Amino acid sequence: MDWEWATGTGGALTRRQRGQLTGKLVAALPGIVAGQVRLALGRRGAGRVDFDALRLPDSRLARAAETEARERLTPHVLEHSYRSYFFGRALADLDGVKYDDELAYVACLLHDLNLEHPTPGRCFAVVGAERAVEFATGAGATPEQARTIGAAIAAHLTIGVADRPDDLGFVSAGAGADVLGLRLADLDPAWVADLLHRHPRHDFKRHMIAALRAEAAVVPNGRARWLLTTAQFAPLIRLAPFPE
Repeated sequence: MDWEWATGTGGALTRRQRGQLTGKLVAALPGIVAGQVRLALGRRGAGRVDFDALRLPDSRLARAAETEARERLTPHVLEHSYRSYFFGRALADLDGVKYDDELAYVACLLHDLNLEHPTPGRCFAVVGAERAVEFATGAGATPEQARTIGAAIAAHLTIGVADRPDDLGFVSAGAGADVLGLRLADLDPAWVADLLHRHPRHDFKRHMIAALRAEAAVVPNGRARWLLTTAQFAPLIRLAPFPE
């Protein structure tokens, strides 16, 4: 399920691909459960980003992405996009994984451009990725940079992509932490609290579940529907270790 698959199929899954995703989900469950147990026991890691020392990307592309996100996204999705970046960065740094910070930042800010605007028959992550590629190219990105951004956005719904938070998995890792609390046990709880203060959730759980259901209704063969039915994303989102 790479970039060619995404743009060629619009994100429609075959029966075989649904089976592959289910296999990846089953393989991931022990790690997910172990993380939830650590959270319940208060055994937290030290992963964090130093906000005081942090310098966000300030290129023409990064500034244009900030403007685009602020103009196009609702407050709850905008703040989710920022939190996804910071969660992704904390996890990537913790794992010692190399990534292009500028492209990761842009991809996170733009990864849910179409979350609340479903397109019949085409996955919102794919449509959003295509829009992001066009936008990034217009903002001065090279074709390779634009493709890296698009591939990360298109892939962020695919189970297993977040296992390595590099250029491809960065968005998925950050969004997974923010939506489901994945790997939250690896992060400093005081830092997480600070992040939520800086970028509030604005009843994010309810908005995310509603958006995924709307997407599943018009893209019946897409990943959102698989996530809601097979992976039971709605109850998992509600159970994520965040207040809202």
